[in-house]
Amino acid sequence: MTDFVWLASQSPRRAQLLTQIGVVHKPLLPGADEDAEALEAERRNETPLHYVERVTRAKLKAAIARHAARRLEPAPILCADTTVAIGSRILAKPRDAADAVEMLTSLSGRTHHVITAVGVAEGERSRLATSVSTVRFAAMPRAAIDAYVASGEPFGKAGAYAIQGPIAVWIEHIEGSHSGIMGLPLHETAVLLRKAGHPV
Repeated sequence: MTDFVWLASQSPRRAQLLTQIGVVHKPLLPGADEDAEALEAERRNETPLHYVERVTRAKLKAAIARHAARRLEPAPILCADTTVAIGSRILAKPRDAADAVEMLTSLSGRTHHVITAVGVAEGERSRLATSVSTVRFAAMPRAAIDAYVASGEPFGKAGAYAIQGPIAVWIEHIEGSHSGIMGLPLHETAVLLRKAGHPV
């Protein structure tokens, strides 16, 4: 049994969350020959739940192949994907400042869902778990949205925000997993790692 897991994610938040629960991890990141962003492309008429689970499975499959190609030490492989949804509309990572402003304006004064799927592979066995949380934003004035976008924090984040950042002052209510909203639901992650034989 190894004392670490391979983390197939470039997200510093996911790395921090694993550290929070005492899980030692090593990066298993895409190489220059991989188009990691292509795995996150949306498909027509796909529900947010199906989208995030499909993308997580695709990321895990790519990570397993990467691990084998690099002939790395055996250990559980972990990856995850998060999306923000208003009804059936998927809010992915903003393309630019205007896109971030539009997303945050859509979220202002409304309730939305944050869906995170986490996948763990150990040997021939792969498992997936999904966390669905609800977040409600207070009405945000345009000046607050513009200032938040100007800070640069929305970029690289589903829904154009990070709950652990300054935007938290506009969050009225959450229901579900705070760590799941951050990008890695720790309860579900711990359950999957235990099933893979990794102590948490």
